[in-house]
Amino acid sequence: MPDLHAIPLFSKLNTEDLALLERISTVKTYQKGEILFYEGDAPTYLHVLLDGVLKLYKTNFKGTQIFLHQFYPISFVAELANFEAIPYPATAEFMVDGQVLKIEYETFKNELFNNPELSFNIIQSLSAKLKIMSEVVHKEIILTSEAKVAKFIIEHTELFGDLKHTKIAALLNLTPETLSRTLTKFKQQELISMDESLNVVQYDEVKLRQIYE
Repeated sequence: MPDLHAIPLFSKLNTEDLALLERISTVKTYQKGEILFYEGDAPTYLHVLLDGVLKLYKTNFKGTQIFLHQFYPISFVAELANFEAIPYPATAEFMVDGQVLKIEYETFKNELFNNPELSFNIIQSLSAKLKIMSEVVHKEIILTSEAKVAKFIIEHTELFGDLKHTKIAALLNLTPETLSRTLTKFKQQELISMDESLNVVQYDEVKLRQIYE
C-alpha cells in the first residue's frame, strides 16, 4: 500500500480518515493491454490511477474504437459513474503497465464525503472531466487530421517511444495511413525530426501550434 498521505488527492485527510481509507483500499497492478473496466460495467470501486497511462474509449456499432481521453497519474478515473450510480460509459485500457488504487466506494461515500478538503478535490476532478469532454468535442468536430497530429506531438511526444504508430493513430481516431502521411509531410516540411524507429525526437513547437490554434 502506498503512503496515502503523499497522494495529493488525500493529503488533507486526518490520521483517522487515512486509516479508514487504507482499510477499504487495495492496490492492483495491471499489464499493458489489460482492461480496468468495460463500457457498461457497474462501478463498485472508486479508481485512482497511481502509475501508467490509461486510455478511455467507446466502441461503435461496427466494433470500432473511438478514443476519448488518456489519463496520467495521479487522478481519479471515471468517478462520475460512481457518484451518479450509472454504468461506466466507456472502456478503460492500460496503454503501458500501471497501478490503480481501488477504493470500496460505498464505504468511501458514507464515511469520508463529509471531509471538506476531499470534497473540494473531487469537485476539481469533476471540473477537469468537463474540460476533457469539451476538448474531445473540439478535437473531433473542429480539428483536421494534421491539427490532431500536431497537437499530439506537442502534448505527448514521449508516447512515440512507448506506442506503435497504429496505436497512436487509434488514439487520434485516424487511420494508420493518414498518420503516416501526416508525419512524412511534417518531416519534409522540417517541422519534426524522427529517428530510425520513427520516434519524434525534435519538433518546431511554434509552427506546429500554428496548425491547430
